[in-house]
Amino acid sequence: MRGVSSAAPTPSPHDPALAEAGRVPTLAVLVTLFGLTVLPFLAGLLQGQTAGVLREVLYAAATAFLLHMVWRGSVWAWRLTISFGMLAGFLVFIVGMLAGSASWRGWIVSLAGLGYLLLCTALVGTPSIRAFLDSRWAQRSGRRA
Repeated sequence: MRGVSSAAPTPSPHDPALAEAGRVPTLAVLVTLFGLTVLPFLAGLLQGQTAGVLREVLYAAATAFLLHMVWRGSVWAWRLTISFGMLAGFLVFIVGMLAGSASWRGWIVSLAGLGYLLLCTALVGTPSIRAFLDSRWAQRSGRRA
């Protein structure tokens, strides 16, 4: 038939309703990434491991700053978050698989690696999250112009 498209129209990344719908999922992904990052440190503290606390606190603060910059609409922070998250997810998954052959705890580490990979993929591939981030990027570039 003429004029009939078989593919469903893709949502525009500049749709304000789609961008507003992405606010909560974006915040959830960023908070979960932070939680996944500091969870081993917090678990160590609960077990009484206090060696390297200052380094871990600085690491958590740097992670919080980077994720806050993503929330504010920084493209470079988003790119760094995706890069670090994918690399960390891959490495953590592999280490967990290797450790999983000796202990069941290795499988939990592998799940954390998969968590990093899934959360970073959500930052890239979820339309509502991308629309929200695109709107933040447009706001930031509009201020500079």
